[in-house]
Amino acid sequence: MGSSRMRMILMAFLLCRTILAEDPYLYFDWKVTYGTISPLGVPQQGILINGQFPGPIINCTSNNNIVINVFNQLDEPFLLTWAGIQHRKNSWMDGTLGTMCPILPGKNFTYKLQVKDQIGSFFYFPTTALHRAAGGMGMIQVQSRELIPIPYDRPAGEFAVLLGDWYNKGHKTLKKTLDSGHTIGLPDGIHINGKSGKVGDNAAEPLATMEPGKTYRYRFCNVGLRVSVNFRLQGHTMKLVEIEGSHTVQNAYDSLDLHVGQCLAVLVTANQEPKDYYFVVSSRFSKKQITSVAIIRYANGKGPASSELPPPPPQHVAGIAWSVNQFRSFRWNLTSNAARPNPQGSYNYGKINITRTIRLANFHGTHEGKLRFGINGVSHQNPATPLKIAEYFGKPELAFINYNLLKDEPPKEMSSSIVTGSVVVNATFRNFVEIIFENQEKTIQTWHLDGHSFFAVAIEYGKWTPEKRKNYNLLDAVSRHTIQVYPNSWAAVLTTLDNAGMWNLRSEMAERAYLGQQLYFSVLSPGRSTRDEYNIPLITNSVVFFWIPQVSTAQSPPYA
Repeated sequence: MGSSRMRMILMAFLLCRTILAEDPYLYFDWKVTYGTISPLGVPQQGILINGQFPGPIINCTSNNNIVINVFNQLDEPFLLTWAGIQHRKNSWMDGTLGTMCPILPGKNFTYKLQVKDQIGSFFYFPTTALHRAAGGMGMIQVQSRELIPIPYDRPAGEFAVLLGDWYNKGHKTLKKTLDSGHTIGLPDGIHINGKSGKVGDNAAEPLATMEPGKTYRYRFCNVGLRVSVNFRLQGHTMKLVEIEGSHTVQNAYDSLDLHVGQCLAVLVTANQEPKDYYFVVSSRFSKKQITSVAIIRYANGKGPASSELPPPPPQHVAGIAWSVNQFRSFRWNLTSNAARPNPQGSYNYGKINITRTIRLANFHGTHEGKLRFGINGVSHQNPATPLKIAEYFGKPELAFINYNLLKDEPPKEMSSSIVTGSVVVNATFRNFVEIIFENQEKTIQTWHLDGHSFFAVAIEYGKWTPEKRKNYNLLDAVSRHTIQVYPNSWAAVLTTLDNAGMWNLRSEMAERAYLGQQLYFSVLSPGRSTRDEYNIPLITNSVVFFWIPQVSTAQSPPYA
């Protein structure tokens, strides 16, 4: 009897340990330095992480805790953000200038993240100055837990591919150009994992090597500054399986558009003659088309890649229609699991009542004779005190926060003279919100929302009206965190603002975000409960996390 009782106590103890056990931790030490890189064959100063460009791949599993100690060995402040990682209850670690102070030269900071209930393809990149133009970015691969099956056979391997436009001018030169009130213009080329290949260079190191007959997963992210791209693999089709953390209906494509800041994953089967093939990336919707290639090699294959490249999709008006139709073909896989056992389609977002509609129109103009970009007539400026910290201490005036500066709809006539300020929009916790992105400019836009995913329910040409809601996809729109908006068009997304914190909504075009095309949503928990949002971390390592509030009338750079 005593032995039986002891066994019961031991089993209860082990059960409690199992229930209370934390999810696994992954630890990283990163040194951020300058180094010489040549993405387009021209040597220039780049930003390396542990001596690498692109930076180290974070390969983790859903619900893992990730601890990254970042040492800033540059000569200027530095921050990293984690595009698409939702930081549940923890905008303190979001890595934007509205939520935290940058890491000063010679200092370090430890990011503590959790990929809570997430799977999929994401990336990290710098948010300070114009550091994104110099590197400092890498892939984040969030795998499914062993107990949660993925909706396709496990691939034989996977390849992480960062691609995007590139400028031969250094990041400091580009920043000076923007600060002087001018645009940085068109890029010089396209890189694929930090390199730019040419047809005929068959001695180049392959981007990937595949065994004949096997299927591989490729993860792609457009980490460029302004240009949408299209990619295709010579002689092969690509089966789309994931977009920004959501399993998709598995359609096959000959080529795919990928807009700035977006990520997706495809399956490729090595079912062709064993030889080399070109992976081709070309620009979309830009005045001049630029192209780069890389080699995909079959193991033990014989023969170089054919110089006849697969053609790009149509450009200009026909190209926009082609791209919109491709967007509409992307569908959420309602029967598959995501990061949890329940099917993705169990969340019936189309049956939820919209509580607020916010219409956001991008535009450009001048302020004090210099180029600025904005939203609804307002251009965001980062104050000396991070917005989140000023709000936390109940001193919004320290960060010049005016919650009424930006209205929920654009003015009827957009003035070319821009109002500047700290753009913060008050949001009600757990409200279901409709956001309309309106683009009456001649260039394509891409938008990203930190801390949340949204349902991309519609993209259409022309102007949005309430009657357009009848065209929304309210069944299986993909849950994602970026959305493109074509020239003279609009896009609609639906989201539940259920993640308390201060969250950045920005243009993914680095030039536009730097010059003010962004805002912050303040999502406050009722009663400021720590069940909904973590408390402020006061000191981490040698870096004081918060800025001691001092009233100032100057809008100086946000240095802690």
